[in-house]
Amino acid sequence: MKAAQKRAQAKVEFNAFLAGCPSRQLLDRISDKWVVLILCALGGDSGPGRPDGEHSDAPKAMRYSEISRLVAGVSQKMLTQTLRSLERDGLLTRTVTPTVPVTVSYELTDLGLSLHHMTRGLRAWAQTHMTQVLANREGYDTPPS
Repeated sequence: MKAAQKRAQAKVEFNAFLAGCPSRQLLDRISDKWVVLILCALGGDSGPGRPDGEHSDAPKAMRYSEISRLVAGVSQKMLTQTLRSLERDGLLTRTVTPTVPVTVSYELTDLGLSLHHMTRGLRAWAQTHMTQVLANREGYDTPPS
C-alpha cells in the first residue's frame, strides 16, 4: 500500500461520531476554554476581539508568567497541565534558555498555528454574541407570567 493510500485510509478510520475514535480525545482537548485562550494568547490575540475575527498581532513566544497574566483565572496547575498537553500534541514548543534563573518560553508550532486560526474565530464569536446569549438566557430563565 502506498503512503498516500495509507493516509487516505487513516482519514476514513478517524470518525469522531464513533465512541472509540481517538479523535474524540483530541476534540475534548481542543474544545477546552484554557486551550482556546492559550492558543489565542500565543497567536497574538491579546487585545480586544474584533467582530470580524481578525487578530491584531503576530504569533509570538511567551513566558509562562506572561501567559498566566494574560489568561486571567487559570490556576498554576491547570496552566501547567494545559501547556504540557499542548506540547505533547505538537501544538506548541517549549524552549528552555540556560540563564540565571532559567528562561522558559512557549511558542505555537505550525500545527498549533493552524488550530489557532480556528480558535480565534470561536473566541471572537463568543465575545461578539455574548450580549445576545445573555438576553436569551434571561428570557429562558424568566418564568412566564
